[in-house]
Amino acid sequence: GLSLKTRLAFQSTRMRLNMFDITRYAEASQCIIDAGRFLYKSGWSPATSSNYSARIDEQHIAITVSGKHKGALTNGDVMVVNLEGEAIQSDCRSSAETLLHTVIYDLYPDIGAVLHTHSMAATVLSRWMEGENELCLTDYELQKAFPGYESHESQLVIPIFENTQNIKALAAETKAYFSQNPNLPGYLIRGHGLYTWGLNMADCLRHVEAFEFLLQCELEMKRLP
Repeated sequence: GLSLKTRLAFQSTRMRLNMFDITRYAEASQCIIDAGRFLYKSGWSPATSSNYSARIDEQHIAITVSGKHKGALTNGDVMVVNLEGEAIQSDCRSSAETLLHTVIYDLYPDIGAVLHTHSMAATVLSRWMEGENELCLTDYELQKAFPGYESHESQLVIPIFENTQNIKALAAETKAYFSQNPNLPGYLIRGHGLYTWGLNMADCLRHVEAFEFLLQCELEMKRLP
């Protein structure tokens, strides 16, 4: 059986979630549900693609359960994991890309939400840029939607990581990159989609909108003669 220390630790975690964090979990879950409806209607999270999360406390996040349609999420489709990606009080399976979320929360203690979308612009543009590991944007007024970018003359760098089923390796790669480049607001996975984050869900959704506009602009520019 479990040792007394392990049982007490589990009971302590359970008490915190039931007595302290349950309200914050409910708030995070509703934010995720609302975000899913918006992103699905915008065409950026088709079918069961994408995954979303929101911070509950220093060690726990709410995150979408794997394989759920993001335009029709319910509270039962949002679970709790710790920053190691382990499920807390749930038999559900979280998104296969959970570690890509927890890396961001671990690196940035002030971040409150992470969104991963699968738009056509992000998918096509990152594939078109095969062999390039970053997209550099400048002279766009909407760059000012991101914190720290106060002029269209600044340069917004969006790193592009190669798509892989080895999420643990990709998580380690993103952690190393953003440890060295802490002020960037998001990244692309080639042929896959966008990751971005914010202090809260409203900020994060603003970042998604800004990124999607900029990516669509770049895609349209490349179509011109």
